[in-house]
Amino acid sequence: MTANRTTTVAAAVLLFLAPATMLTLRGGTGYCFFLLLAVALVNLAVMRGQHGYLAPLRKYPLYTASMLAFTLYLPLQQLLEHYYLPRQFDAMSRLVLSLPIFLLFCTVSSRSLALVGWGCAAGAVGAGAWAFISGINASWGDLNRLGNYYTNPIPFGNTALLLGFLAVLSIRWDVGLARRFSIPLKLFALLAGGYASYLSGTRGGWLALPLFAWLVAANFGWMRHRARLAIVGAVLVVGVAALFSTHVVQQRLRDTASDLHQLEHGNADTSIGLRLQLWNASSHLFLQNPVLGVGKGKLESSLQTLANNHEASQAIVNERAHSEFFSTIAELGTFGIACLLLLYWGPLAYFLRHYRSADATVSTAAYCGIAVSGSAIIFGLSIDILSSVMNVALIALLWATMMAIIHRGTRTESAPAKPQTAI
Repeated sequence: MTANRTTTVAAAVLLFLAPATMLTLRGGTGYCFFLLLAVALVNLAVMRGQHGYLAPLRKYPLYTASMLAFTLYLPLQQLLEHYYLPRQFDAMSRLVLSLPIFLLFCTVSSRSLALVGWGCAAGAVGAGAWAFISGINASWGDLNRLGNYYTNPIPFGNTALLLGFLAVLSIRWDVGLARRFSIPLKLFALLAGGYASYLSGTRGGWLALPLFAWLVAANFGWMRHRARLAIVGAVLVVGVAALFSTHVVQQRLRDTASDLHQLEHGNADTSIGLRLQLWNASSHLFLQNPVLGVGKGKLESSLQTLANNHEASQAIVNERAHSEFFSTIAELGTFGIACLLLLYWGPLAYFLRHYRSADATVSTAAYCGIAVSGSAIIFGLSIDILSSVMNVALIALLWATMMAIIHRGTRTESAPAKPQTAI
């Protein structure tokens, strides 16, 4: 079944705008998300009587369950622990609300869904432009790292980097004359997103670079050509060496060394030291409440209690643990960790299953999906990405898009496969 032309155009435009406005317009991704949800609900009402409309949810049970897990667990936790903080449902609700959008995307052509690649390119270029304009009137430093007026440097830099690499990965969706334009434009988007990430100084986000580099090389078939792989490897080595010689990277490395040196000499009130204290305190809270945790939204008050009892430093009292894992074990306990692992694995299982598909459209969607899932895991090591509504909305939309492209490309097993392409 296929959506009508009006629905298809609306979905494609909004899917383009969601990542394009992520870092340049406050609330832009959220507006696009809810407009897509509205279109999805109308489409559901129109096509509800058609056989098989809900079949994708049954075809991908791990993905469906991963989108539902937190939404089911959070109200249950509040019920069992006798408190009510409805604001804590906000970000995670985007996961379950993405399921109707996923069903909508399953009725939209893959060609229309591929516009998300151009949306990511526009988002990365926008971040790079913001970085360039901001850099004209400011000098980089620990107190003046690049963000924007509604996002702090860490998620800003992480998202810009992800959008840049998704733009490049999506080049394989472009065919014919469009390929000639997409290669230089999307490579420029990668440079722009990388520049924004560079100025943000997000050390944790840079840990994803090896994964992104491998995904690009594998997606374009460079792993099968030794000469091409050697050239790419040489370019990467030169690029990394050049980056390591720059002021920003050298300063961040000096900061890391300084933090570790001070930690060895008993000063834990540094960036790394405070994080380690937060993670230790979160582990302590988990051991006190191993099943359900202290409650979603109660981390700050629980840390304050530890500080009042001289079991933790007042300096680490914070509403987040600066790590998705440690925030989850402290606030949500064992059941929360199960939900988090399911969220990580649910979509990723299908991306790993299809990244070697003979259909270039499907395999590219799988590589993009691995990039989204992998970055969520890696970025989550040093920041709470699931506490931000716009982050969860973007991740949920990207997962829904890649899953829908895979569904459309694999729903007819007998259909002829599109050949692999390389650049």
